[in-house]
Amino acid sequence: MICDNISVNQKGHLTFAGFDTVDLATKYGTPLYLMDENKIREHIRTYKNAMEKYFPKGSVPEFASKACSLKRLYRIMADEGIDIDVVSGGEIYTATKAEFPMERVFFHGNNKTDNDINFAMDCGVGYFVIDNEQEIDAINEIAAQKSKKQKVLLRVSPGIDPHTHKKISTGSVESKFGVAIATGQAKKAVEKILNCKNLDFIGFHCHIGSQIFESSPFVTACEIMLEFIKEIQSDTGYYPEMLNLGGGFGVRYVETDPVINYADKIREVAEALNSLCDKNGMKCPVIHLEPGRSLVADAGMTLYSVGSVKEIGNYKNYVSIDGGMTDNPRYTLYESEYTVLLASRANDEKNFVATIAGRCCESGDLIQENVKLPKPQRNEILAVLTTGAYNYSMASNYNRVPRPPVVMLKDGKDYIAVKRETYEDICALDL
Repeated sequence: MICDNISVNQKGHLTFAGFDTVDLATKYGTPLYLMDENKIREHIRTYKNAMEKYFPKGSVPEFASKACSLKRLYRIMADEGIDIDVVSGGEIYTATKAEFPMERVFFHGNNKTDNDINFAMDCGVGYFVIDNEQEIDAINEIAAQKSKKQKVLLRVSPGIDPHTHKKISTGSVESKFGVAIATGQAKKAVEKILNCKNLDFIGFHCHIGSQIFESSPFVTACEIMLEFIKEIQSDTGYYPEMLNLGGGFGVRYVETDPVINYADKIREVAEALNSLCDKNGMKCPVIHLEPGRSLVADAGMTLYSVGSVKEIGNYKNYVSIDGGMTDNPRYTLYESEYTVLLASRANDEKNFVATIAGRCCESGDLIQENVKLPKPQRNEILAVLTTGAYNYSMASNYNRVPRPPVVMLKDGKDYIAVKRETYEDICALDL
């Protein structure tokens, strides 16, 4: 199995976090999101302990909320003593309802509206990550109206292709996020922030991509960021307290994905960063990382009931399920790979090749193609692994399909974190 919290029991049923998935599907119905709370906490502690060990005092991970924003997860993050990043008023509101300490919240986004900024400040959000020149003015003006000094970081684009590990003048320089170092706009933004009376300039943020399995792209980012920091210090006298290197460490969706040891990768980045700082006679800033997917992805699984098996002669086979792009749009959006198993007969021979099709009235509503399975029967349970990130958070009501519940699993007990949506919920705002 691709993760150590998955197995098969004596009944031949797939188990997840020690639970029989067929029994859970019977108890809660399908589609059903499952999340392994112990696995989430294990990943958090791996990041937190490694960062405390290898980076300067005060270094801490921030959970990237966009991966999966719900009250229970924010409470887990608070319990474990890490920070969070948010990208919308909705995520901020969810964090407040979970009573997360707002001084430990970092507000991202490339288009923070005036309403967003006002709401975030009123909620006591600790840090704003400035994305562009117009935000500098807006945040400074609104902070002045509220007679406060707002802590801010500046998001910059270091210009790295994480797949080739090369410094480039295009690619991420052209990103819609942040201001580019290569064009001189980042330096101009720094000078502008330093002249704002109501902004407390804490440091820099960068993000180089996702599903990165090696430490070398992060090391390259460190090199570029330290060069930039050295230039800024020389020209302005400013030196950052904090450097946020973003997220991006990968997870295993299929057997061919590499196994990754997050603590080892953090150590490798830290060793390189500390060496670079020593070489340049620089004090290493406090470091933040923003894991999202790598905290929750393999802590998630989605269960479906099989509706039909359609065999089209010698052309193609379809297995239709009671979910699809409404609860997992990632294959439809960018053909993401997933591991799919027949939970009801997990040990049976995989002698049937099929495309897993969702229930929506769209030909592109697919979960995965060319999947090898035992030939399913109607009402058997199908499991899609590693769905803890960007599934619940990207779910929709297309075709007026209700969103599934989220059931948390911890220490032999199961409990509902998010209730199943009803038809009444879907119509609640209609007039």
